Amino acid sequence: MLDSWNDGPTKSAIVDFVGRATEQVAPEERVAVFDNDGTLWCEKPAYIQLDFLVRRLAEQAAADPALAAKQPYTAAASGDLAWFGDAVTKHYNGDDSALKVLAGGILSAYAGLTVEDHAARIKAFFAEAQHPTLGRPYTRCGYQPMIELLRYLEANGFTNYIVSGGGRDFMRPVTTSMYGVPPERVIGSSVGLDFVDGQLKTTATPEFLNDGPVKAVRIWGRIGRRPIFAAGNSNGDIQMLEYTDSGPGPSLSMLVRHDDSDREFDYTAGAEKVLGLATERGWAVASMRDDWTTVFD
Repeated sequence: MLDSWNDGPTKSAIVDFVGRATEQVAPEERVAVFDNDGTLWCEKPAYIQLDFLVRRLAEQAAADPALAAKQPYTAAASGDLAWFGDAVTKHYNGDDSALKVLAGGILSAYAGLTVEDHAARIKAFFAEAQHPTLGRPYTRCGYQPMIELLRYLEANGFTNYIVSGGGRDFMRPVTTSMYGVPPERVIGSSVGLDFVDGQLKTTATPEFLNDGPVKAVRIWGRIGRRPIFAAGNSNGDIQMLEYTDSGPGPSLSMLVRHDDSDREFDYTAGAEKVLGLATERGWAVASMRDDWTTVFD
């Protein structure tokens, strides 16, 4: 079931772990958690959710010139996606100055919509949007080896969850079709909701930024179990990987390393610390270049 994985230490570590888990861990305790951006789908040259949000910010800037004079609307109006990517990379390196500016725009972008209207806009975006450099729909930018890994774990009694810094309600409309992970098993960042006249409506008030230590906290809050498998790719996944690695029984923490400029991208920005920890703690590292026979379907 791991046909897109080359034989080697990483594939062997996965197979060995699953073998031990099926023998030693009860099915209800076989919980696997996956980051999304850069772990299950492509996150360069900009996060997919940022493309969705930037389009909305550009619309707002076009309607109100005063907005266009300040960030993040200036970057959106000019198509400066690098500004958005740099804001997130700075966050992973401990500098939230640009992220706070970005968050202000993002939080207000879709405030006041019903949750159904918001989901409909997301579905419409995914129905037509394409990756800017890979030339394929975003819905086909999921990593084939990781999708195979989801199926392999599932076939061995695991329950898979997505635990991402990305927006919960942005991911939910597509996670079932892309990954086989239903909406109730998606844990992500979120804004507050108001109940008005029988409807749930989005607000501009942040609820959770599901990143770093918050990931571990919310895994317990939402699932009520410690994972025994975790996969991530950035410094924002460190605590999730540590939480998984610190359990009493069999566990496997794994990183996806982006080192394939021919088939995807080659970068370590925002992952320098976690790559060092992987070496220190013996976490598995899946190299796109060396471990995957293909990247996309």
